[in-house]
Amino acid sequence: MHIFIKPASLTTCQKCSKPVRPHIVCKHCGFYKGKDMLNILSKLTKKEKKVMEQEMKTAKKDKK
Repeated sequence: MHIFIKPASLTTCQKCSKPVRPHIVCKHCGFYKGKDMLNILSKLTKKEKKVMEQEMKTAKKDKK
């Protein structure tokens, strides 16, 4: 067959290092091209905010 499905190409988010499709806002942290597009933390509960902030701090340390 000449028609087939290609696997999705993924890149990594510059801020949180999670896999993201190209040219799409990161659903995990809300960043796109180094700018904060979505305020993800405002939609979370207090417990979820703490977990998310810890993940972002560890990702930032790992990146350095």
